[in-house]
Amino acid sequence: MSFPILMKPLPLSLKDFNFIAEANKSNAPGGAASSKSVKQPPQKKDGPPVASSVAASERGVDRPVEKERKKDLPPPRMQFDDESRVGKAKRRSLLNQPEARNRVELFRHLPPHKNGSQLPYLESKFFELHEMHPSVYKVGLQYLTGDTSGGNARCIAMLQAFQEAIRDYSTPPEKTLNRDLTSKIGGFVSFLIECRPLSMSMGNAIRFLKSRIARLPLTLSESEAKAALCSDIDRFINEKIVLADKVILRHAATKIRDGDVLLTYGSSCVVEMILLYAHEIGKQFRVVVVDSRPMLEGQKLLRRLVAKGLSCTYTQLNAISYVMHEVTRVFLGASSIFSNGTVYSRVGTAPVAMVAHAFHVPVLVCCEAYKFHERVQLDSICFNELGDPDAVSKVPGRVDVNYLDNLTDKQKENLQLLNLKYDATPSDYISVIVTDYGMIPPTSVPVIVREYRKEYLLI
Repeated sequence: MSFPILMKPLPLSLKDFNFIAEANKSNAPGGAASSKSVKQPPQKKDGPPVASSVAASERGVDRPVEKERKKDLPPPRMQFDDESRVGKAKRRSLLNQPEARNRVELFRHLPPHKNGSQLPYLESKFFELHEMHPSVYKVGLQYLTGDTSGGNARCIAMLQAFQEAIRDYSTPPEKTLNRDLTSKIGGFVSFLIECRPLSMSMGNAIRFLKSRIARLPLTLSESEAKAALCSDIDRFINEKIVLADKVILRHAATKIRDGDVLLTYGSSCVVEMILLYAHEIGKQFRVVVVDSRPMLEGQKLLRRLVAKGLSCTYTQLNAISYVMHEVTRVFLGASSIFSNGTVYSRVGTAPVAMVAHAFHVPVLVCCEAYKFHERVQLDSICFNELGDPDAVSKVPGRVDVNYLDNLTDKQKENLQLLNLKYDATPSDYISVIVTDYGMIPPTSVPVIVREYRKEYLLI
């Protein structure tokens, strides 16, 4: 019986490596034709050769780290000034997106506005969308036409549509509910984004739902898993929106005194509930409603407040400095609040807070905790949403007048219309943020973001 003799390999030179490579070429089946599939080990000009196995092992070690690092990064936002990406997005899009003309160069990276004129095209493709649930399709049409607006209303409509889709869902054969339902929700979200960009609160709600799907025990049956998800959606709506608003209005009502003059801008459902609740408990105050074109949301709020018996004053945004000297409190709503305390709200909120700060008037921002976001934003340019550009030139009335109809085609080509929907208010102009966790300063927003993330991921 013979044993193999273990010998220490001798160091090879560059000539030895070349000799071995030539021998492998000649011994390989197919001769020189198979030499293309043989990769030479990387060599340096002035140093020893680097073994391919060592390089492969190093790449194998680094690859999982890179994958985990990519998972932690947020998905890149679509840049609409990139022609290649826009072309790919149009080919995958369900909407017939027309080419936007005369867009302001500074905001070309934002998605163009989608108006209701695309509604017939989308309705014609209803039977082609086999995997699209009718409730999600209906909500998308409401986003597209503007019938459903407001952060809370849009989020509740989306979650209820997902709830209907989950009830009608059945797991395909040879697939698991966790993975397949997560991909279905992702397809629904992509469709809703095409109809209108999602708000921060909707993104947090989607993240909550996907985390609940991923945490479903594998021992649950399909009916039990769907019932648990529908129950989680109901609890999210009740606790994070409905009950949160009730807590906010009770906190904010303590800051209203008899004889106060309260100013609000636009139309915020939370601020409206605060004003109505303070009026119901017998506090005497006056409300100044500040409004701006082209939305004119304050007119609807004004009608509802006057109908309830509140004493109100109505003015436009350009006259705010003339009424601020008599205001004692400013109540504002918010679409989202970022980690650095910046308030992301309806465009025009920033000048209202700035004027109030100049007049030393306290500014109270009322916002639910599920709208807080870990993003840090310093301006309204990098991230925003574009409205209908034609709405800027139209003046509503008995007969809508468009002051640009008299322009020639050449003059219209040189005209760029901009209609932004949101702006960013720095934390320096905010006195207190009223949330369902209590009344906090803007510097405490990161704490709420951290604690809320722990809570809603484990709810």
